[in-house]
Amino acid sequence: MRILSALTLVTALSSFSLHAQTVTIAPSDKGLRIDIDGKLFTEYMTKGTPRPCFYPVMGANDAEVTRPYPLKEGSKDDHPHHSSLWIAHGGVNGTDFWANGADKGRIETTELTDVKASGATASFTAKSKWVKANGDVALTDERHFAVTALADGARQFDLKVTFIASNGEVTFEDTKEGSMAIRVAPTMALKGGSGHILTSEGVEDVKAWGTKANWVAYYGPDPKGDKVTIAMMDGPGNLRHPTWWHVRDYGLFAANPFGQHDFEKDKENKTKGNYVLANGTSFTQHYRVLIQKGEPDVKALNAAYEAFTGAK
Repeated sequence: MRILSALTLVTALSSFSLHAQTVTIAPSDKGLRIDIDGKLFTEYMTKGTPRPCFYPVMGANDAEVTRPYPLKEGSKDDHPHHSSLWIAHGGVNGTDFWANGADKGRIETTELTDVKASGATASFTAKSKWVKANGDVALTDERHFAVTALADGARQFDLKVTFIASNGEVTFEDTKEGSMAIRVAPTMALKGGSGHILTSEGVEDVKAWGTKANWVAYYGPDPKGDKVTIAMMDGPGNLRHPTWWHVRDYGLFAANPFGQHDFEKDKENKTKGNYVLANGTSFTQHYRVLIQKGEPDVKALNAAYEAFTGAK
């Protein structure tokens, strides 16, 4: 399996002079729109959704590499809350912020700042509040995002999220339903598509669920039939790194540091993975997502991970 050689990939991550691309970012009716060389790459949706998300996410050949959101006629209709590329969790102070419904929580964007673009990178900061069904705010967060166009049509997301106990103590509850997540295009899924899963530890396909790894790659044909790899990397300073992966055969793909009892199948201690954030404190999670042509090259992805760990 090969995308780029390790040397080529590391060079692409550090220098764009031979592959000059222009990334732009501007307000849109949904939130913020990010283009690469004048073509839509993604939008950060803050309106019309129970939680902010990036949709669509376009690959190098301008095909969507995540499942349509909101669901379109004819698309797989399971898990309608799977919103392309997003951050949420299924249990926070007794409220489910992962699923949809009148009794569920909502994550609302309160501010977009530092919106800028320079050359091959666009970045911005977003502030959010996690609102329970009764209107109470459970916590707030601050998100720093950067999108970079790399060589050979590859794209990179950097996502750094600081969770803030601004309204009292916060408990992130032990559940598999979370947290930093992607739902791949149906054609890329293991079930119902022609996709595969690979972890940094060499675990493949359905065996990857609930295991720990530095990175996980989901790969397969995009809707146009071209092979593409989406790799998500867990930052070395993240809570309980390397994280557990809630990665499913139907296309869900999530890093979850909280679902310990689910992943370890410990039915006797269902709060084993709880994480309590004292009032006024915070913690930060950092992830990188790479979208590349072809199938995953382990050597190249390990080199990319090493580059990521140096970019904290």
